[in-house]
Amino acid sequence: MKPNQNNGNNAARPLARGAYLLPNALTMAALLAGFYAVVSAVQGEPVMACIAVVVAGLLDGLDGRVARLTGTQSEFGVQFDSLSDMVSFGVAPAVLVWTWSLSSVELAGPIGEKIGWLSAFFYMACGALRLARFNTQAGVADKRYFQGLASPAAAGTLVSTIWFCESRGIGPEAVAWPMLVLTVLLGALMVSRLRYFSFKSGGGRERVPIAWIFVLLVVIVLLAIDLPAVLFTIGVVYVSSGLVLTLRGRYQTRRKRKREARDDA
Repeated sequence: MKPNQNNGNNAARPLARGAYLLPNALTMAALLAGFYAVVSAVQGEPVMACIAVVVAGLLDGLDGRVARLTGTQSEFGVQFDSLSDMVSFGVAPAVLVWTWSLSSVELAGPIGEKIGWLSAFFYMACGALRLARFNTQAGVADKRYFQGLASPAAAGTLVSTIWFCESRGIGPEAVAWPMLVLTVLLGALMVSRLRYFSFKSGGGRERVPIAWIFVLLVVIVLLAIDLPAVLFTIGVVYVSSGLVLTLRGRYQTRRKRKREARDDA
């Protein structure tokens, strides 16, 4: 028996040295944007914090695609991306929503001063749980769908709501309670079993109808006209789509089972 074969299938693998530069540089840039969002939120600049989270989301969408297109995927990159997401889409939105609005939530009694930051913590903790579940299911999950709301989508919805309110002159105190409900709701959706489209099935190489190109053009024009309002609308529509998609799937499953039961009878 050879010395390196005494453990059968458990033979030690050589450790990978170094890391691929380009995708991890994009991940590092996303991490920087997330940290800058935290700094901006603490300094009382909510719009800059919102923009930083949106930039982090764009960079997060790029790093994985670049890694797949260039063949530079690695386990290191997966773990680094997950840690970056925790800062950009977990910590940063939670700090932002607390400093902007939830810190003004007040109730009679000792629980009043705690409910705001506990709601922000709930969102952040759900984001961590969502990322942990995603990592453990990465190899077996249906890539066409996310189980639960993805953390970038949750963060995008939360910060686009804040950005929309700021652009319309809506004070944070006026929407403190709605923001508390939204924060808790988005956190719960991240750890739910609702299905959301992942937009990853095509890999960017499948042909699409020309109508989708026209829709993309319309969205770009609308974004140029009123960026906060369009991002807010996209967030609300996508968050709502999970409930619609899940209910539709369950309805189709019940119909299929009833049809199979009639055929077997």
